[in-house]
Amino acid sequence: MGDIPESLMEHYKDSFSLFDKKGDNCIATADLGDVLRALGLNPTEAEVKKARADCEGSGSKRISFEVFLPIYRSIQRNAPNYSAKDYIEGLRVFDKEGNGTISSAELRHVLTSLGEPMTDKEVDELISGYEDGQGCVNYEDLIRMLTSKE
Repeated sequence: MGDIPESLMEHYKDSFSLFDKKGDNCIATADLGDVLRALGLNPTEAEVKKARADCEGSGSKRISFEVFLPIYRSIQRNAPNYSAKDYIEGLRVFDKEGNGTISSAELRHVLTSLGEPMTDKEVDELISGYEDGQGCVNYEDLIRMLTSKE
């Protein structure tokens, strides 16, 4: 743990402590995915389930920061490092007109059926404000918004 700058370690600890509902310096294993996401990771449900199962396999439904940190580091190390350009190229396959847009219906179908599927509500929230009058989404603008660090 010595290779993590002290300020970053404090940020991790502070974020972790926000999920400590009992004041025992532990979080519920059920909150593991939320804590990882609060710290900027985007683990798959499979990764979260595996980490939870590993923790719960030892008989504990709560984990300390010391147990959490190696889980965080492992998921961080294995996270793909895709750029906005990679996502834009992936969506360009669905751009039949070559004009930088795809139909929101097709985007919804892709997001709710491929990979780790989103719910219709999640897709609605995602594309809200990006759909034009013809029911199309400018995917480049959408991806830039999603990948911005603001």
